[in-house]
Amino acid sequence: MSDLLISAVPPRRSRALDHPSTVVSDATLTRTVPREFVHRAAVAEVLLTGWERVDGVLFRMSAQWPRGHSFFSALPTGHHDPMLAAETIRQAGTLLAHAEFGVPLGSRFMMSELHFTVVPEHSLVGAAPADLDLEVSCTEVRPRGRSIAGMRVDVAIRREGALVAHGGGQLGCISSTAYDRLRGEHRTPGPVAAVTPVPAASVGRRSGFDVVLGATDQPHRWRLRAETSHPVLFDHPVDHAPGMLLLEAARQATHVFTPCQGSIPVSITSSFQRYVELDRPCWIEAGPVVAKGGGRTSVTILGRQDGRPVFSCVVETLPVLTG
Repeated sequence: MSDLLISAVPPRRSRALDHPSTVVSDATLTRTVPREFVHRAAVAEVLLTGWERVDGVLFRMSAQWPRGHSFFSALPTGHHDPMLAAETIRQAGTLLAHAEFGVPLGSRFMMSELHFTVVPEHSLVGAAPADLDLEVSCTEVRPRGRSIAGMRVDVAIRREGALVAHGGGQLGCISSTAYDRLRGEHRTPGPVAAVTPVPAASVGRRSGFDVVLGATDQPHRWRLRAETSHPVLFDHPVDHAPGMLLLEAARQATHVFTPCQGSIPVSITSSFQRYVELDRPCWIEAGPVVAKGGGRTSVTILGRQDGRPVFSCVVETLPVLTG
């Protein structure tokens, strides 16, 4: 079996602290999982804190959502940023592919679809970071040699037993060599054009640095803005627009299209058809608002590049009263 087929971070020996008689078991200490397993360069961006295998396809994991974050900041309604659910699901699938299914480090992952739903009453920011328990099932596993070519991941996220969010996605794995062949000349993108952001307040942001929509003279249509120096959306160098950037574009476009005080995104269902190149314009388009009942609204967001669809998202929002 691959050296990467391990079920947990290797335990360290217990060590004495300041007082010789004071010993803390490793099991009582919390730390993040290896950042390499979740494709993050910054340890601060790792949300997962542990995992264990229950059976062949079922895993238990732990995670923590911070009370404050430089990008995934708490909403004005007092809720954790729902995009943390998407990032948690992404990290869970990536970690298990490497640590439990033998996908070598250095391989590239392709998420063809990702969806999540949050439960607002259970996702409020508390007096401490949110310690979370995850139940993760891996199905439709496609073996390839000693590793896998991909799988489906379904995740339930709970805090103190209450369901905070659930979702999943379809994950594809490709070797670095095959990825280089697939991407060809796109492995070295040209210069990324500077794009003037829309006003930060119009997309629910405080800083223009966090705005991913570029201003245009067309209603309900924006140019994707890829600020490659952004430390969260571009945690490490990449040759295409990251999926979390595209999800954030859908969230911001929904905020512009359906400005409602106290409304939060509670569900996003997304599909990704093609890589979005950084050195060519990508256009973000918002469709009509559809009433879903119970105050919910739904908006379809489309991404197009070179006249072809590259991704689509259906975003549902829900008015939430504050205070």
